[in-house]
Amino acid sequence: VQLQASGGGLVQAGDSLRLSCAASGRYAMGWFRQAPGKEREFVARITWSGRSTYYADSVKGRFTISSDNAKNTVYLQMNRLKPEDTAVYYCAAQESANWGTLKYDYWGQGTLVTVSS
Repeated sequence: VQLQASGGGLVQAGDSLRLSCAASGRYAMGWFRQAPGKEREFVARITWSGRSTYYADSVKGRFTISSDNAKNTVYLQMNRLKPEDTAVYYCAAQESANWGTLKYDYWGQGTLVTVSS
Protein backbone atom coordinates (compact mmCIF):
# COMPACT_ATOMS: atom_id res chain seq x y z
CA VAL A 1 0.00 0.00 0.00
CA GLN A 2 1.36 3.39 -0.98
CA LEU A 3 0.27 6.66 0.54
CA GLN A 4 1.47 9.97 -0.87
CA ALA A 5 0.74 13.04 1.22
CA SER A 6 1.13 16.54 -0.14
CA GLY A 7 0.05 20.12 0.44
CA GLY A 8 2.09 21.18 3.42
CA GLY A 9 3.83 24.51 3.60
CA LEU A 10 4.49 27.70 5.53
CA VAL A 11 1.46 29.85 6.28
CA GLN A 12 0.50 32.59 8.70
CA ALA A 13 -1.87 32.22 11.61
CA GLY A 14 -5.45 32.45 10.41
CA ASP A 15 -4.67 31.12 6.95
CA SER A 16 -6.00 27.95 5.36
CA LEU A 17 -4.27 24.97 3.84
CA ARG A 18 -5.47 21.74 2.24
CA LEU A 19 -3.57 18.50 2.53
CA SER A 20 -4.09 15.61 0.16
CA CYS A 21 -3.24 11.96 0.45
CA ALA A 22 -3.45 9.63 -2.52
CA ALA A 23 -3.70 5.94 -1.72
CA SER A 24 -3.08 2.94 -3.94
CA GLY A 25 -6.45 1.52 -2.93
CA ARG A 26 -9.62 2.35 -1.05
CA TYR A 27 -9.33 2.37 2.74
CA ALA A 28 -10.67 4.00 5.85
CA MET A 29 -8.26 6.88 6.29
CA GLY A 30 -6.95 9.13 8.99
CA TRP A 31 -4.69 12.10 9.58
CA PHE A 32 -2.23 12.34 12.44
CA ARG A 33 0.39 14.91 13.30
CA GLN A 34 3.59 15.13 15.24
CA ALA A 35 4.91 18.42 16.53
CA PRO A 36 8.60 18.85 17.41
CA GLY A 37 9.37 17.16 20.69
CA LYS A 38 5.89 15.70 21.02
CA GLU A 39 4.27 12.38 20.38
CA ARG A 40 2.19 11.74 17.31
CA GLU A 41 -1.48 12.56 17.85
CA PHE A 42 -4.74 11.84 16.13
CA VAL A 43 -6.24 14.67 14.08
CA ALA A 44 -9.16 13.31 12.07
CA ARG A 45 -10.47 10.16 10.45
CA ILE A 46 -13.04 9.17 7.88
CA THR A 47 -14.74 5.83 7.42
CA TRP A 48 -14.36 3.65 4.35
CA SER A 49 -17.76 4.76 3.09
CA GLY A 50 -16.90 8.39 3.64
CA ARG A 51 -20.16 8.90 5.52
CA SER A 52 -18.70 9.40 8.99
CA THR A 53 -15.93 11.64 10.23
CA TYR A 54 -14.29 12.14 13.59
CA TYR A 55 -12.01 14.86 14.92
CA ALA A 56 -9.70 15.66 17.76
CA ASP A 57 -11.14 18.35 20.00
CA SER A 58 -8.24 20.64 19.18
CA VAL A 59 -9.23 20.85 15.49
CA LYS A 60 -12.99 20.41 15.64
CA GLY A 61 -14.73 23.24 13.82
CA ARG A 62 -11.55 24.28 12.00
CA PHE A 63 -10.47 21.17 10.08
CA THR A 64 -12.54 19.07 7.70
CA ILE A 65 -11.63 15.62 6.44
CA SER A 66 -13.18 14.38 3.22
CA SER A 67 -12.58 11.72 0.64
CA ASP A 68 -12.93 11.20 -3.08
CA ASN A 69 -13.38 7.46 -3.40
CA ALA A 70 -13.12 7.57 -7.19
CA LYS A 71 -9.59 8.90 -6.77
CA ASN A 72 -8.70 6.99 -3.58
CA THR A 73 -7.75 10.34 -2.12
CA VAL A 74 -8.42 11.86 1.27
CA TYR A 75 -8.20 15.56 2.06
CA LEU A 76 -7.72 17.61 5.17
CA GLN A 77 -8.97 21.16 4.83
CA MET A 78 -7.41 23.22 7.58
CA ASN A 79 -8.88 26.63 8.31
CA ARG A 80 -8.03 29.28 10.91
CA LEU A 81 -4.64 27.74 11.42
CA LYS A 82 -2.80 28.41 14.65
CA PRO A 83 0.91 28.25 15.49
CA GLU A 84 0.17 25.19 17.63
CA ASP A 85 -0.97 23.37 14.48
CA THR A 86 2.65 23.33 13.35
CA ALA A 87 3.64 19.70 12.84
CA VAL A 88 4.43 16.99 10.36
CA TYR A 89 1.10 15.65 9.17
CA TYR A 90 0.78 11.99 8.29
CA CYS A 91 -1.99 10.23 6.47
CA ALA A 92 -2.74 6.64 7.33
CA ALA A 93 -4.85 3.82 5.93
CA GLN A 94 -6.75 1.21 7.84
CA GLU A 95 -7.68 -2.36 6.99
CA SER A 96 -11.17 -3.49 7.86
CA ALA A 97 -9.97 -5.46 10.89
CA ASN A 98 -9.16 -2.14 12.59
CA TRP A 99 -12.25 -0.19 11.60
CA GLY A 100 -13.61 1.81 14.51
CA THR A 101 -10.22 2.06 16.22
CA LEU A 102 -7.21 4.35 15.98
CA LYS A 103 -5.00 1.53 14.79
CA TYR A 104 -3.75 2.15 11.29
CA ASP A 105 -1.92 -0.30 9.11
CA TYR A 106 -0.17 1.88 6.57
CA TRP A 107 1.44 5.30 6.84
CA GLY A 108 2.48 8.00 4.41
CA GLN A 109 5.76 9.86 4.54
CA GLY A 110 4.40 13.04 6.15
CA THR A 111 4.12 16.62 5.02
CA LEU A 112 5.29 19.58 7.09
CA VAL A 113 2.89 22.34 8.04
CA THR A 114 4.38 25.42 9.64
CA VAL A 115 2.14 28.17 10.98
CA SER A 116 3.82 31.42 11.87
CA SER A 117 2.34 33.88 14.35
